[in-house]
Amino acid sequence: MSKSNNVYKDAYNRCLRLLEETSNLPSEPELGATLGVSRTTVRGILARMADNGLITWDKRDKTVLRAPKEEDFFPEEETDSLSQIIERSFMRRLLAEGAEAGMQINELELARDIGVGTTSVREFLIRFSRFGLIEKRRNSHWVLKGFTRAFALELADIREMFELRSAAAFVALPDDNPVWVDLDRLEVEHHALARDIANRYPEFSELDERFHRLIHSASHNRFIVDFYDVISMIFHYHYQWNKAGQRSRNETAVAEHLAYIAALKTRDAAKVEDACRRHLTSARQTLLDSTPEGRQTIPAKRTRTPDTSGLLPQR
Repeated sequence: MSKSNNVYKDAYNRCLRLLEETSNLPSEPELGATLGVSRTTVRGILARMADNGLITWDKRDKTVLRAPKEEDFFPEEETDSLSQIIERSFMRRLLAEGAEAGMQINELELARDIGVGTTSVREFLIRFSRFGLIEKRRNSHWVLKGFTRAFALELADIREMFELRSAAAFVALPDDNPVWVDLDRLEVEHHALARDIANRYPEFSELDERFHRLIHSASHNRFIVDFYDVISMIFHYHYQWNKAGQRSRNETAVAEHLAYIAALKTRDAAKVEDACRRHLTSARQTLLDSTPEGRQTIPAKRTRTPDTSGLLPQR
């Protein structure tokens, strides 16, 4: 259960919501397709529901006994969306195997390791393939095409445009918007990581991902949401691709995040834009250093942040 714990909890919570809509749950294959998880995970969900008096389960018959209560659900902080779970598992597999061009990816093995249905994994890989990093082969196989300097530059340009627009939207949010509470929590986590950076620096990549996703969430732009998912996934795991100087890079990035957070809290558009640009420029160089060319210490040819002045509102 350890590998798929988040998958299980997320699927369990979603299945609980199905109990509010029906008096009988569908077959195990249908539930697996609806929840995007394996048959084994579905059986684990049904067994827990039966143990908790939510359903009676007798082979094909799954009768709902009662509607779920708040205490039946796993806490939200213990669950991730299915797409986030697949994304993180996929990137961790790349990291574990070196993320080198030509690396083979088998969607059946990946689905089994995560504990989800192959359809969900295939949909993720198809979506990821649009960016040119992986390519479909026969028999559920994919191949990693490689992460080049040119790709990194294009990715950095798009990421910077998206984030500057998102930062602009974030500044304009009202005081009662829940993102400000989330920002406070992330600030506390950053300070805790900074205090123990010598031991905890490998944890930065996931904190980085959550911080930038929060900034991006303010955009409310479906196209930015769609593209940024893949962009952020690559950016926020590249810190681990090149192990050289990982601690010092992450320590610098934590300090830049804290400056960025402080600027956001001032609501001063000029300060936010400056902090955002400073951090994105550093992130661009770190991304370039993680490419094969960067690891061979080829001098950077272009690291200037694109001119997107005017994206942040002036007060």
